[in-house]
Amino acid sequence: MKAFELTVQHPDFDTVQVALQGPLDLARAYDFDDAMRRIERDAPGRLMIDLRGVEFLDTTGLARLLAVRRRCRRAGRRLVLVRGPRAVQRIFSLAALDDQFETVGDPTDELAPR
Repeated sequence: MKAFELTVQHPDFDTVQVALQGPLDLARAYDFDDAMRRIERDAPGRLMIDLRGVEFLDTTGLARLLAVRRRCRRAGRRLVLVRGPRAVQRIFSLAALDDQFETVGDPTDELAPR
């Protein structure tokens, strides 16, 4: 497995898009959480987390995604997840959380003007 990487983009004035690469597991989950808290301080209206590059997700990583969701709800911020590989999505399904997040398959669909 390669190292965990987090890339931040601002595709529009009210959106922060965070692309994850590598495993989101016990060894990296709290670094991810710290980075997300720093990003959330900028208070975007929409936070998009792209899971397509996540190679492995364990329960600690899933718990940190739930923590982001909880903080977004409290702040009135919209959280959108870009669906990850089949193995990552299976974790959401096994934990009965696949309908607890707003998800999209392609971030460009979500970012397109309406």
